[in-house]
Amino acid sequence: MAKRNSGWSATRVSGAVVLGFILLCVVPLPVTIILGVAGLLIWGLNSKSKSKLNTSSTAGSAQKPQRSHPANSTQTATGRASRVSERKLSSLDVPITVTVQFSSSSSSSTYRIPDAPPEYGEAKWIPEGESVTVAGTVLPGGLFYVGTKLLTNGRQNDPCLIDPSKQVATRGNFSERQMGYWPHYGAISPEARRSYLNWLAAGRKDSDADIGFVFLFFYGLERRVLVDTAKEPALRAEWPVIQRELDRLIEIYGGRSGSFRQYATSLLSWLGQVTFNEKAYRKPLPKFERTGEIPFALKFALGQAALDKAPIPSHLALAWIRLHPMSSLKTAAYRCADEFDNLFAIVYERTFGEGMVITKNRTKLKLTHAPASSAFSGQTQIANVGDIPDISVLTAPFKKLQDLVQVVAKELDAYSRYVGKNPDTRNSLEGLLLLPVDLWPASTKSHLQDLKEKIGYDMLMMSFREVLSSLRAQGPLTKEKGLALARALESKNIGIEPDVLGGAKLPKDEENVVLFAVSPEDASIRSTPTYKAALLTLQLASSVASADGDFCEEELEYLQAQVRTWKHLTPSHTHRLQAHLLLLKTTPVSLTALRSKLDGVDAQAKDSIAAFIATVAQVDGTVSPEEVKLLEKLYKALGVDSKRVFSDVHAAASGRQLVASTGNTEQSGFKLDAARIAALQKDTESVTALLSNIFKEEEVVTEAEEADEEIVPPKDTLLGLDDSHTVLARLLMSRSQWSRDELGDAAADLELMLDGALETINEAAFESHDVPFIEGDDPITVNPEFLEKLAA
Repeated sequence: MAKRNSGWSATRVSGAVVLGFILLCVVPLPVTIILGVAGLLIWGLNSKSKSKLNTSSTAGSAQKPQRSHPANSTQTATGRASRVSERKLSSLDVPITVTVQFSSSSSSSTYRIPDAPPEYGEAKWIPEGESVTVAGTVLPGGLFYVGTKLLTNGRQNDPCLIDPSKQVATRGNFSERQMGYWPHYGAISPEARRSYLNWLAAGRKDSDADIGFVFLFFYGLERRVLVDTAKEPALRAEWPVIQRELDRLIEIYGGRSGSFRQYATSLLSWLGQVTFNEKAYRKPLPKFERTGEIPFALKFALGQAALDKAPIPSHLALAWIRLHPMSSLKTAAYRCADEFDNLFAIVYERTFGEGMVITKNRTKLKLTHAPASSAFSGQTQIANVGDIPDISVLTAPFKKLQDLVQVVAKELDAYSRYVGKNPDTRNSLEGLLLLPVDLWPASTKSHLQDLKEKIGYDMLMMSFREVLSSLRAQGPLTKEKGLALARALESKNIGIEPDVLGGAKLPKDEENVVLFAVSPEDASIRSTPTYKAALLTLQLASSVASADGDFCEEELEYLQAQVRTWKHLTPSHTHRLQAHLLLLKTTPVSLTALRSKLDGVDAQAKDSIAAFIATVAQVDGTVSPEEVKLLEKLYKALGVDSKRVFSDVHAAASGRQLVASTGNTEQSGFKLDAARIAALQKDTESVTALLSNIFKEEEVVTEAEEADEEIVPPKDTLLGLDDSHTVLARLLMSRSQWSRDELGDAAADLELMLDGALETINEAAFESHDVPFIEGDDPITVNPEFLEKLAA
């Protein structure tokens, strides 16, 4: 017995030799060497153990038999069991210690393997806020599955499952691309697993992470929403949490991957089912990025409005035009996004009032989601939303919105060019003057309101520089900006003299201007011939009144009274003339500037003007030599004999003899009876009436505008198709399969013949990608090969 145990038998040796020879032939040499060394080590250890065991037995035979110490037995068994367990469980790629306990009886022993760790076996969903440790790494935040079993319909583990039995490397860089197009946690490399776990441990927020890791996490969210909730509807209570997580991921990674943004946005739309029974068109719309398809939430809100025959509010119309793949938006819509949105709302409400009302169409809205995870084998998920129409397929209302976009873009064009050249001063007065006042920032509007309150219902004279400073201008204005300022002031019922919008020269910074209250209709009546005639009369009279260097209060009051008697003028005309007269008191118009306006006046009108200005000259009771000289010049300019100056002044003084001082009259002047003047002043309404037919409307010439550089790509057509066929093609792509009746309704809404439209779309697909777009007759299936080529 001892001999049989002392070594190997001849048979065993022969078998070992044969086996060794076979291994040498089959297994590569490096592997054979490694196995050989390992075998020698094991043989040596085994021989040493046997030697110790035999020695112990021999020594024990000479003593009284004793029971083995339990601790020693356990340690020996544990060591052996551990080696066996490591060999048998090597497929798990993790060390597992198995403890073996012996009973007190030497004739029998019991072996008990402990339960597997909790993360082994059926997968567990880790809720939000909980953490779990995998491969020594703490994964915070939850919202993923951990376990060794999470089967799909194909009886394979779901790609999203974090399986702790899989080998994980010690290092990994999640910013490197390490996975294929369809990542699967169980199939990726140990280094990729480590990278994925590191990304999860870092909070799933590093923007440099490879998008494949984001998709791997996203697969788990898809499964929770589409699979688990279908089995257990109460899990819908978790949907708001998943919505927030998707919004966060889109914010971080949506800009890097259009594919991820599209899949994540689609799943968000699916989660929106919780609001299906609410009036979505009355609620704010979530923020969406423009993709190749209109977001379902927008389609749903528009469809509800059409079903209820309710006006579409401006915020939905704006979203429709911004998110529609066929929308053609100009540079201003992006460079000046806030201004564009605000102005669009103004123009939309001005055009449609409460909103555009759309008649319900035949195409029914369907909620679909094409999962990104390969666990779903490309099967599109479909949910019914009732009788809500899909008005996104209609082209007529969309064209109306496109027309509004052109109006808005044109109005913003100048401001957009300014911002493009001066991005740091977009809120300066120079830039804001290119916008409607309603779009000005609140601070600038406040300054404008302060100015308006100072004016009240009166008139306010100040330098042009003071006006600009009150509105926080940064420097002098060009002629074009001066016109814009006048328009801005007038939009808030503030008039300005000189009237630059009526053709007057833009004042210099140090020159005075008069601000006054105007009514909204003043702009349309400022340039009538009657008003221009009255204005010329006042300008001539003021030049005479100021000829002596003193435009006195009596002369001003006289002219103001004369303006009030001109009943042929409107109240707005009168008010503006009064403001202009106040300006003339400090800044009279030169005779040279007026001379060109007198050429077309007939003889009778010239005589009337001469008589009027002669009256003005003696209103203050004194006709100075300077006034006499100016009257003579005016008479000559009017073509009236200058010698009539004296007789006209005498006539205005009630025929009294002129009292001359010593010397000639031109130097001494005349002293008139001021008490008699008021009774002899002539009504000048006839003068302005005679002049009114010589003035024609003058068009204000503005500076030429340079074209804005177009930086926005054209609308997103598909396969070179026209608008209607593109809409139908994109509708087809939203699902993998369609009934013929469904597509018939859509084609009717687009005013297309279904068979011809499908043939056109297929021909375009063949020409572009050499594969058909659709297959079958009823149902009609979208060719997945075409979708793959289109995505590539």
